[in-house]
Amino acid sequence: MAVRMSKVERQRLLKEKINTNPFYTDDELAEMFGVSVQTIRLDRMELGIPEVRERIKSVAEENYQKVRTITGTEVVGELIDLELGKRGISIFEPTEDMVFVKTKIVKGQYIYSQAESLAMSVIDASAALIGVANIKYKFPVKVGDRLVAKAEVIRQRGNKYFVWVKIKVKDKEVFRGKFILVAIDEDFLKKRSDTVEVSN
Repeated sequence: MAVRMSKVERQRLLKEKINTNPFYTDDELAEMFGVSVQTIRLDRMELGIPEVRERIKSVAEENYQKVRTITGTEVVGELIDLELGKRGISIFEPTEDMVFVKTKIVKGQYIYSQAESLAMSVIDASAALIGVANIKYKFPVKVGDRLVAKAEVIRQRGNKYFVWVKIKVKDKEVFRGKFILVAIDEDFLKKRSDTVEVSN
């Protein structure tokens, strides 16, 4: 028979867990502590800890200010971690209006947009375009799935950035993309030319 911990002990550990990883959902926390979701919600309320969406937004707002290539509002999902020129993480939860009516599967354009906007966010350039994208959809995504995208700048060669993006739902990889982004210089942006040379 398992020994139940006291409310005080559970709340102390709950606070510790959320401080370590602010992105735990109430469902995940309830499973960890062997209590109901309602108990976790009540504990959070007593401790003054906001729900996961609010915690994610708070972290994301800090990271949006670091992005140089696009504006923070153009990032698909919440940008929860960003080390400019190296790596980044975003979380995206598709909604009902993003699915095919018949199958209820999330349309690929939304998954790609999360990957593309994260790839654009991690590079250290004032403006860029996708030159090449090699992508693979591995498993279908449904409403209610939480997509966690991780991007890493693999290398930079001149004005080209090579970025890998992997998107997972829980521990299952659902999308993988290798992007070559081409940085656009300030002079080009000032000229507002209609053509961009993108070559391999």
